[in-house]
Amino acid sequence: MLKKTISFHTLGCKLNFAESSTIIKKFTDNGFQKVKFGEKADVSIINTCTVTSQADKKSRQAIKKAVKKSESAKIIVVGCSAQLHQQELADIEGVCFVAGAKDKFNVFELYQEIENKNTVISCEINDVDTYDSAYSIGDRTRSFLKVQDGCDYVCTYCTIPLARGKSRNTFVKDIVNQANDIAKNGFQEIVLTGVNIGDFGKSTNETFFDLIKELDKVEGIKRYRISSIEPNLLTTEILKFVAKSDKFLPHFHIPLQAGSDKILAQMKRRYNSNLFKNKILEINEIIPDTFLGIDVIVGFPNETDDDFQKTYNLLSELPISFLHIFPYSDRKNTVSEQMKNKINGKIINNRTAILKKLSDEKHSQFYKKHIDKNYDVLFESQNIKGKMFGFTSNYIKIEADFDEKLINKIKNVKLSEKNMKFEN
Repeated sequence: MLKKTISFHTLGCKLNFAESSTIIKKFTDNGFQKVKFGEKADVSIINTCTVTSQADKKSRQAIKKAVKKSESAKIIVVGCSAQLHQQELADIEGVCFVAGAKDKFNVFELYQEIENKNTVISCEINDVDTYDSAYSIGDRTRSFLKVQDGCDYVCTYCTIPLARGKSRNTFVKDIVNQANDIAKNGFQEIVLTGVNIGDFGKSTNETFFDLIKELDKVEGIKRYRISSIEPNLLTTEILKFVAKSDKFLPHFHIPLQAGSDKILAQMKRRYNSNLFKNKILEINEIIPDTFLGIDVIVGFPNETDDDFQKTYNLLSELPISFLHIFPYSDRKNTVSEQMKNKINGKIINNRTAILKKLSDEKHSQFYKKHIDKNYDVLFESQNIKGKMFGFTSNYIKIEADFDEKLINKIKNVKLSEKNMKFEN
């Protein structure tokens, strides 16, 4: 008897990838065979993103692709866009059902029950108060471990609290147990993920610092990366611990969003440009050669040329490594959607291009300063035209001739212009 097949496609953040892996595992544990997304399948799951209008568009495109490739499949839609745009996604021809935030981890059970097309399993986001653990197991070298969900911040441009609910987490001991499970599966590196991970501990009376101290003790895991963390929550205590740890890596992803205090206030961010500047300088003082990826939003309402110049000047003067640039787009049911003085699209594109050039320059400078230095590199399993890739502790991408013996191995490598894979 042929096994039923399942494909899945994940959009957006590392947290989505962790949750997708956990959702899919229920199907594979019950006899389903995974196939590549885009191939014919009996079930196809799309885990959506809604952080920008472009993310919503890509989510809809992925759903339509799944329908086209597998007309007889049960197409299941979950994730952030599924919570905010339930009926719109359910109305796409061929979709079996859309599960909101409260039910996305129950899709295997729902799959067995629901026969009709275009079904919405919905809930009010204020009713979402449970925490569902998740970690990814699809990659042989790196696992994304969910440590926190939801957000209590009220940034005026953001829909994520509407899609994921209030900040919550499980206990440190439970996450440590999951890290032990990840280690038993042969993973060398864990990336800690969440919506606002620095806010960890609200629902358990613990702290993010408590968490990383305990994770540092897990045997078998050689490396931890801390994913996006707010500058006001990245404490000196955490930085000094990372500096001394053999496992926590010199790599941070930190949102700035704007270098103008006027715009930061209108965004309702919980810091100003001076706090951000001092935090970046402190990181580089305590942990030299740290890779710093910075989030920036371009073209927020009321952003004048002077406001943008303040953002550019701040980023230009700081020792950062890379920019994640997001052109502003209106999101439904946000405060910024109702703001006046929206910025012309052509101006947003021009400002984006200016920051992209700055990012490329910063990224190149960061790579070049490490030429002839030796770093440990964890190599991954992909074979791309006879080449394989890995990352140093401070997130420099390294290229090598494919060698199966290097997969999931940490090797000390001398960096050169030849083996560093710089990508614009």
